[in-house]
Amino acid sequence: MKTVSIFLVMLIFPLMNIFGQEHDRQPVVSGSFYPSGSERLRSELSGYFGSFKKSGAGARVRAIIVPHAGYVYSGHTAAAGYAAIPAEAVYDNIFLIGVSHRYAFEGAAVFISGNLVTPLGTLKVNKDLGEKLLSTNRWFIEKDEAHGPEHSLEVQLPFIQYHFTKSPAIIPVLIGTRNTTVLKAIATGLQPWFNDRNLFIISSDFSHYPSYEDAKRVDRLTSDAIVRGDSEAFLRTIRNVEASGTDNLATAMCGWPAGAVLLYMAEKTDDLQFRNVEYTNSGDASVGSKAEVVGYNAIVLEKKKTASEPFTLTDEEKKTLLGIAKEAISARLNSRKPVAVDEDRLTARLREPLGAFVTLTREGDLRGCIGRFTSSDPLWEVVAAMATEAAFGDPRFPVLTKGEFQSVSLEISVLGPMKKINNISEIKIGRHGIYVRQGFRSGTLLPQVATERGWSVEQFLGYCSRDKAGHGWDGWKEKDTEIFVYEAYVFGEQEQK
Repeated sequence: MKTVSIFLVMLIFPLMNIFGQEHDRQPVVSGSFYPSGSERLRSELSGYFGSFKKSGAGARVRAIIVPHAGYVYSGHTAAAGYAAIPAEAVYDNIFLIGVSHRYAFEGAAVFISGNLVTPLGTLKVNKDLGEKLLSTNRWFIEKDEAHGPEHSLEVQLPFIQYHFTKSPAIIPVLIGTRNTTVLKAIATGLQPWFNDRNLFIISSDFSHYPSYEDAKRVDRLTSDAIVRGDSEAFLRTIRNVEASGTDNLATAMCGWPAGAVLLYMAEKTDDLQFRNVEYTNSGDASVGSKAEVVGYNAIVLEKKKTASEPFTLTDEEKKTLLGIAKEAISARLNSRKPVAVDEDRLTARLREPLGAFVTLTREGDLRGCIGRFTSSDPLWEVVAAMATEAAFGDPRFPVLTKGEFQSVSLEISVLGPMKKINNISEIKIGRHGIYVRQGFRSGTLLPQVATERGWSVEQFLGYCSRDKAGHGWDGWKEKDTEIFVYEAYVFGEQEQK
């Protein structure tokens, strides 16, 4: 899928035509990346946003990471990111940050020469704030020739104009470096405005041109690294993915320097959390090929929800999820589609985007266990998918047979967010599951495993490191090994009987 790149190669024209008489930046990819007519553009945007529910008025989003490819490929995913922000939300400014595709330079280019024009009208640039950046941090520079032909910021503008009831002023910033020392300095320069009054939009696609299945795998690794909120782990993941030998992979995330700047800023604030709200790649588009694709994530950085009440499910919600899991397995065994779920039974809780593990046991012995830590999909869909994987995709066991199905018991673990720890004293047996990672090798054990087997914290880590991650019994003690904890809400068929 190199159609997007071909568009860029074709967009070579004299810079004198980019700016109007008032130095406003005119659109350069309308008619190629998105429609040039305002009515058609609005209609197309309406279709993308129509897939998502309006965000609640109480939500407060600090930043989003959204793709910048042609709308036919990435418009749906981009809309998911914007839809997480209430349309009536009021911000002083939007810091629109991307990475220059055509020019390399040490620093970040701020556009203050005029305003920004699209088929939907003109967006105001906050020139005063831009000038303040230029005057207070030497890594912020003026370089209009970088902004002129650049598509990554422009494709975001119609989304901003369509979505927000009142469009905030824009500060367009293009990063031209991969030097992490400079990226940290850029983050420091932006930090004073990284608050509730401003929104940061990071424009970036993810993997470039692996196969469809390879893209899903590596894009999840990169997305999970962002969601954990650890800048060093993110940079390490980028390096590992790009060095992994994945066929035809050109980059793990084309705008990773902008993503790193966001992570550097977010690390200084304790009350924020990342959440992945959507993933697709160009192979999902009706015109896309699955041979060579580009990956798209929509990731939201928002205020942490207060933990005033623990996660719970009603007995009816538990029954619904267990029924969905059993039906998913039965359908695969009988080579049919699962029976459609009654929409009235899918409560708001079951529609939340949550990770989950499904465990199968037979006569008390493990028969399969597969899960997903985070998800942009609703919980009920995750449970259905993980039940199928546990029954037919766990490499430790043969596929489940019809004869075994009737004697199999299911247990579902709904997962809370992961937290990186620095001291194993933070692990609470019976409360925490653990996730151990060293490079590409990783493994997890659910909270109930340590309780059922009477393990100490050290045994819990040893078994996870040796049997799940393949690091060896003492692998968790190595300096480059990361340890995370998470909580799980666990229930099974046995308690329903």
